Amino acid sequence: MNATTTTTTAPAALPRERFDVAPLALLAGLALLALPLIGSPSSWATLTLAGLAMGLIVFIMASGLTLVFGLMDVLNFGHGLFIALGAFMATTVLASLSGLVASPNLGANLLAVGAACLVGMGMAGAVGLAFERVLVRPVYGLHLKQILITMGGMIVGEELLKMQYGAQLVPITPPEGLRGALLFGDVALERFRLLAMVVGLAVLVGLLWLLNRTKLGLLIRAGVQDREMVEALGYRIRRLFIGTFVAGSALAGLGGVLWGLYQQGVTPQIGAQLNVLIFIVIIIGGLGSTFGSFVGALLVGLVANYTGFLAPKLALFSNIALMVAVLLWRPEGLYPVARRAG
Repeated sequence: MNATTTTTTAPAALPRERFDVAPLALLAGLALLALPLIGSPSSWATLTLAGLAMGLIVFIMASGLTLVFGLMDVLNFGHGLFIALGAFMATTVLASLSGLVASPNLGANLLAVGAACLVGMGMAGAVGLAFERVLVRPVYGLHLKQILITMGGMIVGEELLKMQYGAQLVPITPPEGLRGALLFGDVALERFRLLAMVVGLAVLVGLLWLLNRTKLGLLIRAGVQDREMVEALGYRIRRLFIGTFVAGSALAGLGGVLWGLYQQGVTPQIGAQLNVLIFIVIIIGGLGSTFGSFVGALLVGLVANYTGFLAPKLALFSNIALMVAVLLWRPEGLYPVARRAG
């Protein structure tokens, strides 16, 4: 009997999707284009750092909405309420920790800001849980109703904030050690903006790791694609989705704390005002794309700072013009969900 030999061939590896560097090139090109227009390299560097810091704060706020839309397919127009809650919690916490705020010790200052961030995230997350249960749950899959009911929820929440804090500007004084700027020759970088940049980058890394490198992120993404199959495997998708909504609300609260300190004041209307900016960011980045919202937020921050310096009267229109230009180039945004980085 002749022996027969069989050979098995390993399955061919799936081709890895190439990372799209064009949006990052756009970001770098925008910064380089602004250099000759501004003239002074030190002024350009200062504006660029300020724009990046602003963009990272906006990204923290936008990342929560991106998370909710990308993983739950929920258009939450009440997202600004959680931002306002975080900002107002910062005023309350920092006022109660006035000793730490006024201390010349940087560690004490960071402790006060950290406490404000934790309380702001906790309050925003708790309200987000109630928001999801009462308003969002009945309208899953109904985008028009989601827009109407979540916007109504934000209006009601804004009025409640007015009852508690008043309609006027509530000032927020940054801690002593986070005031002023660090000087690198003729380039200035405000201390608080440096902190905001560190927090924003940490949020980006954490979200990308969670969504792409953990079982939890895999389950959430799988639940979006085929909820019935994941539930048949014994996983409770509803709980995962509720957790996602709470996490997105908490990120909005964190962004509200940082934005309030950045602006050194907060009003009940802050959420409605920032809602427009946040939706511009996620539309530019690509609906549901975490990395896209990161790049979009940086673009918005740089354009706002450059335009505010070169042509202040056009600053309010600059973000709309940026969105139109990007959508003419890429109608689905910089990183469409089908090939997004995060």
